[in-house]
Amino acid sequence: MIKRVFPIIALSVFSSMLGVGIIAPILPLYADNLGATGIWLGMIFGGFSISRAIFMPFMGRLSDRYGRKVLISIGLLIYSATALGLIWAENEVQLTLVRLVQGFAASMIIPIAEAYVGDICPEGQEGTWIGYYYFAFLAGFGCGPFIGGVLADHLGMNSAFLALGGLNLIAFIVVTFFLPETPERKAEASPVPSFKAMSESGIVRGLFVFRFSFYMGAAAFVTFLPIFADEYLFLSPTRIGILLGANILLVSVFEIYGGYIADRFNRRMLIVIGSVVNLTWLALIPQAHSFWHLLVLCIIGGLAGAIALPAAGALVIEEGRKFGMGSTFAIYAMAMSLGMGIGPLISGAMADWVSIYSVFYLAAAVGLAGTGLFIWLTR
Repeated sequence: MIKRVFPIIALSVFSSMLGVGIIAPILPLYADNLGATGIWLGMIFGGFSISRAIFMPFMGRLSDRYGRKVLISIGLLIYSATALGLIWAENEVQLTLVRLVQGFAASMIIPIAEAYVGDICPEGQEGTWIGYYYFAFLAGFGCGPFIGGVLADHLGMNSAFLALGGLNLIAFIVVTFFLPETPERKAEASPVPSFKAMSESGIVRGLFVFRFSFYMGAAAFVTFLPIFADEYLFLSPTRIGILLGANILLVSVFEIYGGYIADRFNRRMLIVIGSVVNLTWLALIPQAHSFWHLLVLCIIGGLAGAIALPAAGALVIEEGRKFGMGSTFAIYAMAMSLGMGIGPLISGAMADWVSIYSVFYLAAAVGLAGTGLFIWLTR
């Protein structure tokens, strides 16, 4: 079944994330043009992720009980409609409200799509198929910044928001008309998976800490690299898009190989190695003095994700078979959302009160702490 159905879920995820990626290099500059300070930048980016984190556990449980397809479809449709909200926003408050709605919609899309892959994934091939999934996910998000930078340079920022809406609408159509509901799921020992039992698993707790710290660094990178590159290195939106896209695309390409590796080597050790590489490149960003220097660092950061993320995803599938795939992936994705939510808020305060350089040093320090806690919790 997986070879027949996976291309459909991969295509819909690619299309949705392509739209999200298109606005990645644009949104910080758009918010800056509306008068957003560092704190408001943190609210705009953090509000999305915090909203998503709040709703994810409920959506994961609903998908375990009632199916994945309907939630994914609704989420894609709402996300498509929010493109108009971005265009109509007149100040940082309205922009934040739109992002909160986007967070609600996103809680129905990515973790539920991951759970869908976990449902149909053969045992022993978890790393391989989650690697393919992350390739589709990140390839879309990685191609987006290139397109977004060019659109903003030549057609204006609103064209990027319209592209976001159109691509998510395409994904909605693909899911609604071509994606079957998953068969009876493997982890249905109890009709309502126990979050309490899940919280007692050292692997689940370790994965939660890993993803939280990893994506706090990602949040600092996505939110403040465009500002750093624009104000300190005077780079154009197109070059900023190249930097973001190079990092994410490299992760996506190597996710496939990372998935194979995760099925053949110690997954815990791969997560530790990837985390160490990740915190190292974040700490070196403030030392970059040119586009090419930043590009090399972005490539190194891409390799870090390719090493760690498929191994972590494979472990989540293993735990999902015990506790409910949708619920487990929702908790795992909630860690990402909290990192992406809290990260911009703290980073925004650091940028306002200390300097933009401190944002990247803080992200590296959080990564170091997260790596140590992951090792301890999964010992």
